[in-house]
Amino acid sequence: CLSVCLSVCLSVYLSSSVCLHTFITLYTEIHGQTVAGFPDISAVTALDGQQIDYYDSEIKKLIPKQDWMKEFASEDRFKEYTEFRERVQQTNKINIRFIMEQFNQSHGVHVYQRMYGCEWDDETGESRGFDQHGYDGQDFIFLDLKELRYITPVLQGIITAQKWNKDREQLELLKQYYEQDCVDWIKYFLMLGKAALVKRVSPLVSLLQKDSSSPVECHATGFYPSAVTITWLRNGQQHDEDVDLGETLINEDGTFQKTSTLNIYLDDWKKHRYVCVVEHEGKTIQKTEEEIISNKSKLLIVQYSVYRVYSAAREYP
Repeated sequence: CLSVCLSVCLSVYLSSSVCLHTFITLYTEIHGQTVAGFPDISAVTALDGQQIDYYDSEIKKLIPKQDWMKEFASEDRFKEYTEFRERVQQTNKINIRFIMEQFNQSHGVHVYQRMYGCEWDDETGESRGFDQHGYDGQDFIFLDLKELRYITPVLQGIITAQKWNKDREQLELLKQYYEQDCVDWIKYFLMLGKAALVKRVSPLVSLLQKDSSSPVECHATGFYPSAVTITWLRNGQQHDEDVDLGETLINEDGTFQKTSTLNIYLDDWKKHRYVCVVEHEGKTIQKTEEEIISNKSKLLIVQYSVYRVYSAAREYP
């Protein structure tokens, strides 16, 4: 469930103002699994939709996933940052056993997840923290920072909520973390990764069609930042009918992609002139019917995109 929540949070970031920054960590613990080499506990942290580090119980160390994070790995604060992951790992082991007891479970494979972090608007200075716990794909308990208390949607979580709500000192520490320390981490990482996070990369735009009777996709990929506009023109006028605009998706290398599909019949292409217009960071790219790539050529584009992602990924540990 929290894996879905993480994707939703990243989607919210992608569709929001560039002033809004997000800092999210997702822990996953699998109890009872016996797959060799598969970690019981893993943790992933993302800043503004980009993964910045990775930790699991097999490698037992924190791995930077961005080049600019390697600089952070050489600093004294990185040790503190890593130790925090290890402490949360031990806490999660206790939590999942306690939750299993509440569900009257003594064996089997079970999954406990915790997603926490904050978002910060660098224009208004406003921030919001969140701390959510899930068990076996369902929401288990979450922290209401306004009321400064834990709330659970299931009966099995009542004992946990009551116990955690009694520890006022811990609640105050969490409030300080989510309202202050978490935002400080965002500012710190933004400073470290400024050059990478503010890069400007123009999109690679292609008109793709499986066959002559299929819809035509205007596909923009490899661009950064995420804000992009894709429109269709018919005979020089903006055309909104029969158009399906896809969501902005993130690529493995931290860039983005988006697709707009024009659903018209072949006769319409003969009667009218259609143009796909992609606007990104003040640059305009236009593609016409003569540039439609067939199914065979599309394979070459996909292979090229995969090569770009692979080449970028090789630079990371």
